[in-house]
Amino acid sequence: MADPTEKVAIGDTGVTVTRLGLGSTPFGNLLSEVSDEDAAQSIETAWNLGIRYYDTAPFYGYGLAEERIGMGLRPHNRSDFALSSKVGRLVRKGPRTAADEIQENGEPYYYAKPDMMLVSDYSYDAVFRSIEESLTRLGQDRIDIAYIHDPDLHFEDTVNGACKALVELREQGVVKAIGSGMNQWEMLSNFLDHVDFDIVLLAGRYSLLEQPALESFLPKCIRTGCRIALGGVFNSGLLADPRGNATYNYKAAPSDLVERALKIESVCKRFDVPLKAAALQFPLGHEAIASVLIGVRKATEVEENVRLFSTDIPAELWHALKTEGLLPESCPVPQTLEMTGT
Repeated sequence: MADPTEKVAIGDTGVTVTRLGLGSTPFGNLLSEVSDEDAAQSIETAWNLGIRYYDTAPFYGYGLAEERIGMGLRPHNRSDFALSSKVGRLVRKGPRTAADEIQENGEPYYYAKPDMMLVSDYSYDAVFRSIEESLTRLGQDRIDIAYIHDPDLHFEDTVNGACKALVELREQGVVKAIGSGMNQWEMLSNFLDHVDFDIVLLAGRYSLLEQPALESFLPKCIRTGCRIALGGVFNSGLLADPRGNATYNYKAAPSDLVERALKIESVCKRFDVPLKAAALQFPLGHEAIASVLIGVRKATEVEENVRLFSTDIPAELWHALKTEGLLPESCPVPQTLEMTGT
């Protein structure tokens, strides 16, 4: 059992995040629309259940998610929550042509603001523009954590531009903590050789399904004092429901991964533990992980995730996953109920 409201300090930055955080990708109308009412109720429910870390980005619905997060948090004391957003993508008027904006079927990823597009810009000056524009959309006076968003093809520009700008903003107290948010761990690891990051947002690369970041990147984060906010713990759906039209990285899941997810689910059923509960709690076994971010479309999903996060999981379950080759022996697991007979 994990406590979703437990607060974790991000080094000496003054930022604390709750173990369970609320992401906002769905609030940008990812793949389908979310109503203003559902977004507002989801944020209110998260707050009422003790969640105090909220993540967003200009990319999510071309600023729509930022607007919704900002509106939902406006009634609350600014010192009572941590807020992160991202730089690297500027929202501008124009047609959408980038591969990460249009699906293979020609449909947009985000059903929001059809006259807006994204301009990738990881330069020094763009960071200042991006932060200013995000604050306007959020209606907030500051962002606690600024992440560089998916700079996969822009490493040199990012190190020489965006990173320098964020370091300056941190020194000036405009932001408290800096890092990068990506779907890969390798470049995040390279960044740690060049920049003093406080926290990174890693999506999908350390989950109950697969742990490619385990042996190299996570120990490096511990050595450098960089914490991790973890997204994609359900691998975009496969660990939420491995049956039917299961998805992995927002596409149809490969058969070998579906088979692996079904085996993990079978072990969970043996101990009467929901697969989603195990997926949510598993990452907290590693000391580098500060927070797990969830994305929701309705308030009931917030309630479900908080309940699953707090579900008792016996140590025998993690032991069985290792015994059956579904988790590496070296993989740390949450401190849970003691194994019977020990």
